Amino acid sequence: MDFVYRFPVAKGIQAKREYYIGMVPLKMIPRLFPSDNEYVLPEYRAQRRLNTARIPVISKYILDNRNDYVFSALAASIDGNFKFISTKENADIGVLEVSMDAVFLINDGQHRKAAILEALSNDETLGDETISVVFFEDKGLERSQQIFTDLNKHAVKTSNSIAELYDSRNALAVITRNVISKVPFISTYTDKEKDILGKYSSNLFTLNTFYSANKRIIQKDNSEDALEFLTRFWTLVAENMMQWNELQNKEISKVDLRENYIITQAVVIQSLGRVGNYFFTHKDKDMATILHLLREIDWRRSASEWKLRTIRANGRMINSDAAIILTANVIKKSLNIPLDNDESMREKKFLQSINK
Repeated sequence: MDFVYRFPVAKGIQAKREYYIGMVPLKMIPRLFPSDNEYVLPEYRAQRRLNTARIPVISKYILDNRNDYVFSALAASIDGNFKFISTKENADIGVLEVSMDAVFLINDGQHRKAAILEALSNDETLGDETISVVFFEDKGLERSQQIFTDLNKHAVKTSNSIAELYDSRNALAVITRNVISKVPFISTYTDKEKDILGKYSSNLFTLNTFYSANKRIIQKDNSEDALEFLTRFWTLVAENMMQWNELQNKEISKVDLRENYIITQAVVIQSLGRVGNYFFTHKDKDMATILHLLREIDWRRSASEWKLRTIRANGRMINSDAAIILTANVIKKSLNIPLDNDESMREKKFLQSINK
């Protein structure tokens, strides 16, 4: 090999095959993995087609978090000549020499690679930073396709709840965590990992449910005032949900609460988000006095108010934006809160549909 790339690497063994982990400067990525816009049939590609819509999102993440972004390794197969030269001190540490005639094929990380290229075009100073690359020997298209499959088929997307639990950059996620921690009942019964609760879960709500509801309430206002408002709003809601208090006092069981009432359902929490937005945009209203009327609402599943708005004819919950608005309409009317234009239109259409 007359002309070579030289990568400091560590050698490892998987399935009796050698592989190598190296640190590659970002400015080398365009040279090693040039863009290829030519369409190739799926059966002749080593992985899925690039989703160009994802690239600006990932690139923006890099640029917006210039001093605090994190990327996992790329995985690539080497189609061509290469040689590993170990150090005298350690047989598994050394230099990987790869012929400049070799072709590097990405097995995993094509969207990260494309985003890096876009970020570099906006900020050349990123070029001296590095990303880890796992190098495999290319054994043909079939083997490359299998590597892609093996690397991706066991990947599990994290739940929205746990993402919001760990995300310190998302101001609303931080606010929601703080609010939940300040409202004892909600804190006690909120699952911070799952988005869907099982029938016998010890929890009643998910973190993502309150995150979504809070988004409806404060929109894009992530100020300290928003945090204080949300804490007060959910505290008042908790104080005036009689069945929540009955559960706290052990006068009702979680099973009874889930099966016979709707006030632990996500659609209702989202509807309360619309109610909260009214108070957030009308801070002159006496929120404490008005929310006291929550005690007078019939929250039983069997109550006629919820039929076909919140609950289908078969007894199942309706989880749609329309259901959230129609459920909020009932709550607002019970609290003597005026409906906005969208809510009034939805209400009119709903009443027309059931009166046909």
